Amino acid sequence: MTILVTGAAGFIGSNFVIDWLAQSNETVVNLDKLTYAGNLHNLAALEGNPAHVFVQADIGDSATVSQLLSTHQPRAVLNFAAESHVDRSIHGPEDFIQTNVLGTFRLLESVRAYWQALAEPEKGAFRFLHVSTDEVYGSLGPNDAPFAETNAFEPNSPYSASKAASDHLVRAWHHTYGLPVLTTNCSNNYGPFHFPEKLIPLVITNALAGKPLPIYGDGMQIRDWLYVSDHCSAIRTVLAQGQLGETYNIGGWNEQPNIEIVRTICTLLDTLRPRADGRSYASQISYVTDRPGHDRRYAIDAQKIERALGWRPAETFESGIRKTVQWYLDNQDWVAQVQSGAYREWVTQQYGQAS
Repeated sequence: MTILVTGAAGFIGSNFVIDWLAQSNETVVNLDKLTYAGNLHNLAALEGNPAHVFVQADIGDSATVSQLLSTHQPRAVLNFAAESHVDRSIHGPEDFIQTNVLGTFRLLESVRAYWQALAEPEKGAFRFLHVSTDEVYGSLGPNDAPFAETNAFEPNSPYSASKAASDHLVRAWHHTYGLPVLTTNCSNNYGPFHFPEKLIPLVITNALAGKPLPIYGDGMQIRDWLYVSDHCSAIRTVLAQGQLGETYNIGGWNEQPNIEIVRTICTLLDTLRPRADGRSYASQISYVTDRPGHDRRYAIDAQKIERALGWRPAETFESGIRKTVQWYLDNQDWVAQVQSGAYREWVTQQYGQAS
């Protein structure tokens, strides 16, 4: 048995593949384009593992995808491949349309052709699982109920608009063609292998480097934080038990304002890796101009997946963030490897002198 996982050299995808192969002998075919956030170093633990087959290609490369499907005959395709950073989507939206919309369309067409040619019982057992985000739902007010699967889509950035489009395509391919799909919409992930343009790894790496910790606006933007291993376990649960055509919101039940996230990291680092001068890392906090269209609050109502499939996150924010900070302290070589010149130029462009 085999599964095909797209975008599996990225942050969430690589964690999923590592977790999967730690629990199963089922072969994983890993398809990744290796853009700036795709990193084979994330998969170093799988080197020499015959159950892990890596192929560098774009999900929009229909010929390569079709060949892989034909050769490996996967029982499921899990689509993690996406451009995923809001700030980058503001500066360069076309890449997000290309990957998240056109790429998803071409992947769906390749998978549909493969699935339609399968004989039973393989055809009936096949699944296409699409991994998406809570950002498709827009922004919440301070007293609004968390996002449920029935919320209307109200995306506010090029990134979230492109992901909303991909979700709609997946739904349409199910209702029009009968493709057996499942969709998950997750809250903000954090954990090992997180590319350091996102808030938590950026704060950790900047703090250790003695750089300012850039906080957008007043820092009171609220997010629901989900430890990446919990997200992986939820996806495995949805793949195994999810009802065809359904969407499942995956959240951590951990709403936190950004400034509190940063202060928590500083407090942990003060204990685990104190500054030589004895001062708190919180002294490095620096406020920068808020980004355009910054959503104020996201929150996930994850009752459906708990009620229907019995899944709940194993980590609290306190346990997950401690594991995350310790991982970055223990893996400084990985951090140095991903912080290329192009990455440094991006941080300077985005945060100015606060980088």
